[in-house]
Amino acid sequence: MPHQQTQAIRIQTKRTNEMEHSTPMFLTSSFCFDNAEEMRAAFADESDDNIYSRFSNPNVKEFTDKMVALEGAEAGYATASGMSAVSGSFMALLKQGDHLLSCNSIFGSTHTVIAKYLPKFGIEYSYVSANATAADWKAAIKPNTKLIYLETPTNPGLEILDLAMIGKIAKENNIIFIVDNCFATPVNQKPIDFGADLVVHSATKWLDGQGRVLGGVVVGKKELIKDIYLFCRSTGPALSPFNAWVLSKSLETLDVRMERHASNALYIAQQLEKHPSIQSLRYPFLTSHPHHSIAIKQMQNGGGIVCFELKGGLVAGRKFLNNLKMLSMTANLGDTRSIASHPASTTHAKLSESERAAVNISAGLIRISVGLEHKDDILSDILQALS
Repeated sequence: MPHQQTQAIRIQTKRTNEMEHSTPMFLTSSFCFDNAEEMRAAFADESDDNIYSRFSNPNVKEFTDKMVALEGAEAGYATASGMSAVSGSFMALLKQGDHLLSCNSIFGSTHTVIAKYLPKFGIEYSYVSANATAADWKAAIKPNTKLIYLETPTNPGLEILDLAMIGKIAKENNIIFIVDNCFATPVNQKPIDFGADLVVHSATKWLDGQGRVLGGVVVGKKELIKDIYLFCRSTGPALSPFNAWVLSKSLETLDVRMERHASNALYIAQQLEKHPSIQSLRYPFLTSHPHHSIAIKQMQNGGGIVCFELKGGLVAGRKFLNNLKMLSMTANLGDTRSIASHPASTTHAKLSESERAAVNISAGLIRISVGLEHKDDILSDILQALS
């Protein structure tokens, strides 16, 4: 079996009669059949023939197959966005009366789905801290707990959760374990190796890597993916063939891009850690990170995100952002271009002040998505903004 990164480059849709080297775009809403019997068999699920791009499409399949290989999964399904991968997984696998257990440090939109919408369908939820011990996780499990959900590193506080510990607890209690692996990417961390049943991604971030398209994907156990596929096939959060084509090409360079993102981020973190304007700074591969020992156990590198707390809170945060000259202010991360954001007023603004405090999102917290520019240019812009 070739190395996973080789598969990310070499997995391709079968060549057409044109003998193209690069996969073409299959920009079609539907697919034709040679005869009525072939069409009947496809609709009866007796064949793998494409029917309609809401169900399947060659470009989407190529992207999904690459993600399955990278994560070491059995099967996968790609969706229109990261949030449709998350919400589609929840709705396909949970029913009225079930309980979802999650870490409280999660993306703001995921929190909204869990806390606002799942209860409308009679699905309970509860949170545990990112610093929770094994005993805390076990104590939070209820008789009706069906699913454990978390992300690591967390967004935006960069807490690191022990995947092996939580995976063991999930398996012992026969609970589905889902991990959002967006911040790490599969070249940096493979949650399935630590017991995850499913892994979700916002492909919009590092997987695309250039801020061009939206996309999401969930991979993992075949029987669970089948349930998610059937739900999404009917409800419609289908990934565009064009977006899938872009994302599939992006995966060919994911490994080398993430190596550069991480080396730049580590350099920035090391240079800023003792800056007089910074109250505290977090990066998983700094020894000062409170979860450093867990990070080095389950991650290949520290990833491309650095976050720090500015002295002076909200006023200092706004001033810093307004002083930036090169770094972008935009609602995204994982781009070739470095991005600065203020989570308390943007991605996590829907959380109450007490909820933000519980997950270490303070008024002065700045999140830097470290890009592929020269590391000294990134650092120079941050330093001049701080001064």
